[in-house]
Amino acid sequence: MRILIPTPVGEAAATVSPALGPARALLALGHGAGGGIEAADLRALAAALPERGITVALVEQPWRVAGRKVAPAPKTLDAGWLPVVDRLTTDHPLPLVVGGRSAGARVACRTAADCGAVAVLALAFPLHPPGRPERSRAGELLATDRPTLVVQGAKDPFGRPAEFPALPPTHRLLGLAQGDHSFAAPKSAPLTAEEQLARITDEAAAWLLALPPLLPGGGGPSGQR
Repeated sequence: MRILIPTPVGEAAATVSPALGPARALLALGHGAGGGIEAADLRALAAALPERGITVALVEQPWRVAGRKVAPAPKTLDAGWLPVVDRLTTDHPLPLVVGGRSAGARVACRTAADCGAVAVLALAFPLHPPGRPERSRAGELLATDRPTLVVQGAKDPFGRPAEFPALPPTHRLLGLAQGDHSFAAPKSAPLTAEEQLARITDEAAAWLLALPPLLPGGGGPSGQR
């Protein structure tokens, strides 16, 4: 189900895949600056997690809904994200996990506290621009102050797993043995594209379902600001 949601910077959209059976959490995922919710990892999570009790919402930023080619500044991205999450948590009063890929991961990290999220899922976090490690964005990741899973490809030019700083106990880095910024790998790689996506969805599901607010008796809905 795709719904349109007004924001101060234009109309956003959310495509919701409801949990099959009793829902345990809501996972809101944003896309990157170079693509939309058609990204393979986002689609894989939306397909795999509902059967494990997770409602997944893929959020399209207003600039994508309007058909523009270039993403706006971070402040504008945040302004286009917060009202969407507010609407989603109203419609689905469940423990909220925010996340996304690339620029969407940055948005989730920056806004997790304001959203009332219990955790953050960061896919292909752009630690720095390609070839510019001195322009680190690690501060955004480290500031989430809540459980955070980072999934990073071994050959991501925006930051390989070994480039990440020491993470606090709340954070976990899942370094993939293959894959670039889109988690794509050469045909000669040990894992097929399908196997790589399955590993990502399995690891994300296990991490999500082990979060204290999602465990049986672990607490009620989040999302209140």
